Amino acid sequence: MISNPTPQRSLRGHMPQRSTPRSATTSDHLARLAKHLTPRDRWLMRMLFEHKVFTSHQIAALAWPTTRAANLRLLSLYKWRVLDRFQPFVTAGSAPMHYVLDTVGATFLAREDGLDLHELGYRHDRAIGIAHSLRLAHTVGVNTFFTVLSARTRRADTDGELTAWWSEARCHKHFGDIVRPDAYGRWRQHSTEIEWFLEYDCGTEPLSLVARKVSRYARLAATTGITTPVLLWMPSTRRENRARRALTAALAALDQPSLVPLATTSADLVAHPEQSDPAVARWLPLDTANSPQRRLKLAQLGHAWPHLAPITLANTGTTTSSPPPAPVAPAPSSAESRR
Repeated sequence: MISNPTPQRSLRGHMPQRSTPRSATTSDHLARLAKHLTPRDRWLMRMLFEHKVFTSHQIAALAWPTTRAANLRLLSLYKWRVLDRFQPFVTAGSAPMHYVLDTVGATFLAREDGLDLHELGYRHDRAIGIAHSLRLAHTVGVNTFFTVLSARTRRADTDGELTAWWSEARCHKHFGDIVRPDAYGRWRQHSTEIEWFLEYDCGTEPLSLVARKVSRYARLAATTGITTPVLLWMPSTRRENRARRALTAALAALDQPSLVPLATTSADLVAHPEQSDPAVARWLPLDTANSPQRRLKLAQLGHAWPHLAPITLANTGTTTSSPPPAPVAPAPSSAESRR
């Protein structure tokens, strides 16, 4: 008599994968690993320390010629405990592997800077804790925004260049007493350069709170004497239209609306097949006096606000003593490109 009533088809699932063996974080391991870490590996470590988490697809777009080459190298870095990884739950299909900085990688960064690990401000439980954070999708979305621009910089058929990319944490360090942007960036193309603060909207925040940030950006501009555009990325055109009405009212309430140049876009623009590319003609400036009827490319936004001062090192704050890593990976050597 059959005592197990479980249907046979329910027993045909894949066996759970075996855990990948990993090295112990000993001083001997650190010493042996020194000769294996390339400049590109160290660059990736600093990028993860700065921006918290990248998916395997983002890392491939940032610094490797193919996804397969990136995955092979990421596996080695994971085994060596330079990076740690997790895979979020999704209801359909499977999510890409997400990577964060692990203890060995943070130790290398601390030693390069002449610091102890605790002085670097790194804790592994906090780094891997983003796997359970409600802000994971937001952080990955912000990083996707800049990853696409960085990937365009690497292409031979483009003349655009991502020249700066600050994380939310770095923006908080510099401007957090007034406003907390999700990121700061600069893009150079056709001999023009545009800088911006990014507000990446996932649709979970009331629009009244989004509009309230306008007065804070006006205060920042008045305090620093630097007018910096604010770009708002919305999840849908419907929310974008609603947000533009709220933002227009917030701008009209300012004594000097020109202190806060605003432009919006949405992730689901049907007119643009490259829906995740911030550089294409997708930005709609918001001007209470004369709003344009067509969307502009990222490089064209400077022409929409002719009152903006030219970008210099002095008015962007990029002369800090501890600058963030360059947004584009160093060119690999012939030997490194095969790894």
